[in-house]
Amino acid sequence: MASDKLLTLTQNNFDDEVLKSDIPVLVDFWAAWCGPCRMIGPIVEQLAEEYDGKIKVGKVNVDEQNELAAQYRVMSIPTLFIFKDGKIAGQLIGARPKADLEEMIEKVL
Repeated sequence: MASDKLLTLTQNNFDDEVLKSDIPVLVDFWAAWCGPCRMIGPIVEQLAEEYDGKIKVGKVNVDEQNELAAQYRVMSIPTLFIFKDGKIAGQLIGARPKADLEEMIEKVL
């Protein structure tokens, strides 16, 4: 069950939802066939709920949005970025514990 707090990010809405956002945005680059992505998915959803109003959380399906993946040089997935003021303020690669993601988020709040 996907959280209603999660944004589905595409080439069409990325600028408005992420780069022009007035609050930090956690972006999860993932794919349906990726095991580690499925492991981290529920953590990303929890963070979307827990940080609701403080940050936005979005997911980019790299199979559907390969231009975005290429633009951000996503080589392995999952790759998570935190954007603040339209710039990358942090990055994590691979399935990481929730604490690592919280630490990256807290740095930009």
